Amino acid sequence: MTTTPALQLRTYRLRDGAVDEFLALWRDHVVPARRALGFEVVGAWLDRERREFTWIASHPAPDGLEAAERRYLDSPEKAAIPRRPGELFESSSVREVVAVAPTPA
Repeated sequence: MTTTPALQLRTYRLRDGAVDEFLALWRDHVVPARRALGFEVVGAWLDRERREFTWIASHPAPDGLEAAERRYLDSPEKAAIPRRPGELFESSSVREVVAVAPTPA
């Protein structure tokens, strides 16, 4: 029996002038730190005109997504990120979602 990974839908409204800095921070630091803790990036999208960045992260989360997120937040990998990504947000939304259609293999 295959278990379905837990999914997080994360949307950030970025501060004016912060898009490129955020993208570099996310790509070079956030994604590797999350991958080290078992997360994978399902996809990421940018609406540059609105400064809105949306991405989906997955995790097998055998003990729940909240526990996986806590391990990430408390990890040395997260602590090593040179700048807090949230400093570049005007607002953010993070929620757990479920797939209702087949996802690509």
